Amino acid sequence: MKFTGIVAAALVLAVSAAASAQSTPNIDQRQANQSARIAKGEATGQISKREAARLKAGQAKVDGMKAAAKADGKVTRAERAAIQREQNKQSRRIARQKHDGNRK
Repeated sequence: MKFTGIVAAALVLAVSAAASAQSTPNIDQRQANQSARIAKGEATGQISKREAARLKAGQAKVDGMKAAAKADGKVTRAERAAIQREQNKQSRRIARQKHDGNRK
């Protein structure tokens, strides 16, 4: 009985260590900021529903890139750079859609 508890505790520690090793706080924060920009633009009418759907799909692409980078347990410098480039593109798209003059 004690042995299974020890094994379970060790497993939980191993999983949490792996999760912290692949942490991407800067990427996560930027994704949250960009999602908030999309939501705010949609709420104020600067971004139409169709534009918002397109921008959200771009955000999902970045999330997919992040998940793929984390899959092997280590996010490399090259993977971070690729994700950052895609986030830069997304940021420009959001800005363009917010300021293109199209309203709801």
